[in-house]
Amino acid sequence: MSDDGALVLFSGGQDSATCLAWALARFARVETVGFDYGQRHRVELDCRAAFRAGLAERFPDWAARLGEDHLLRLDALGAVSETALTREAAIAPGEDGLPNTFVPGRNLIFLAFAAALACRRGLSHLVGGMCETDSSGYPDCRDDAIKAMQVALNLGMARRFVLHTPLMWRDKAATWRLAEALGGAALVALIAEHTHSCYVGDRAHRHPWGYGCGACPACELRRRGFEAYRAALPHQTAPP
Repeated sequence: MSDDGALVLFSGGQDSATCLAWALARFARVETVGFDYGQRHRVELDCRAAFRAGLAERFPDWAARLGEDHLLRLDALGAVSETALTREAAIAPGEDGLPNTFVPGRNLIFLAFAAALACRRGLSHLVGGMCETDSSGYPDCRDDAIKAMQVALNLGMARRFVLHTPLMWRDKAATWRLAEALGGAALVALIAEHTHSCYVGDRAHRHPWGYGCGACPACELRRRGFEAYRAALPHQTAPP
C-alpha cells in the first residue's frame, strides 16, 4: 500500500465508485471530489454520500482510510456548454461525429481543479474513471489526453502528480469484475444500489444493474456490461 494520499474524482457513477474502491485498496488516505456543473443528471451527486456511507459501513478497513469529501461548483462549464448533459435536449449524434452528451473540456477542467485541491490537501495521486475501451468516444477520456494532462499539471504547478485511470483499458463487464475482485458481492450490490449513470437522471426505475431510464447510452453501456459480467459468473455466486 502506498503511503501517499490520493484524491478520487467521484461523480457518484459506477466508474468513479469502482475507482474509489480501487484507491482505498492502495492508498493510506483517500479523499473524494465531485463537481456540480449544472449537469442534467445532477442526481448522481446526491448518490455520493450514500455510497461513501455504505463503503464505510461494509468495509471497516477502508473506512479508516476514507477522508474528506469535497464538492466544487463549476457553473461556468454548464453555462458555456450546449450539450445534452447541460441542456434539456434529445440525446443524439452530433455533426462532428461525437454524441451530443460530450461536454467539451470537462475532464481537463476537472483534473485541473482536482490538482489544485490536491495541492492544498497534500495529495499526490489523482484517480479518475476515464476509459477509452468501452465509452462514447469522448476525446478527453483518451489515454493520450490524460497523459498529456499529467505533464501539463506537473509543469504548471511545479509538483509531481500521478494520474491513475484504472478503467482505461477495461470494458463495462471488466469494470463489474474489478468491483467484485475488490469488494466481493457486497461492493457489486452497493454500486448497483447507490450509484447513478443514467444521463437523464432517472431514479424511478430499478434494474438488476441499478437505476436508470434503460434507454440512454449510459444505461445501455451499464446494462450490457452487467449482463456480460453475470453471464460469466457461476450461477451459485452471482450477486442479486
